[in-house]
Amino acid sequence: MLFKLFMLFFLTPLIELALLLKVSQYVGVFNTVMIVVITALLGAALAKSQGLSILFKIRREVMEGRPPGNSLLDGVLILAGGIVLLTPGLLTDALGFLLLIPVTRQFIREQVKKQLQRQIDRKRFRWRG
Repeated sequence: MLFKLFMLFFLTPLIELALLLKVSQYVGVFNTVMIVVITALLGAALAKSQGLSILFKIRREVMEGRPPGNSLLDGVLILAGGIVLLTPGLLTDALGFLLLIPVTRQFIREQVKKQLQRQIDRKRFRWRG
C-alpha cells in the first residue's frame, strides 16, 4: 500500500510535468498556463454547484426518511474531484471533471460500489472505529 501511494505521488507529478511541457511546445507557455488556470476556475465553479446540489439532495432524502447512500458517495466523489482539480495539470483536471459530471460520476460511483462490495465479500474491508 505504501509503495502504491509513493508511486502515485511520484509518478503523477512527473507525468503531468511531461504532458504540460509537451503541450506548451504546441500552444506556447502562456496558453498552457491559461488552460490550467481556466480549468481550475471552471472546475471550482462546477464543484461548488454540484456539491450544493448533492447537499440539498442528501438533506431532502434524510427529511423523507430515506438513507442517502448513493448521494453520500456522490458527495465524496465530488469532493475528490474538487481536490484533484486543485492540482495543476491536465490529466488530473480530466479526472476531476469526470468526477464532477453527473453522468460519468454515476458510472464511477457504481464501479466504486462494486469494488467495495468485493472487498467486503473477501473480508478485506475492516472497520476500525
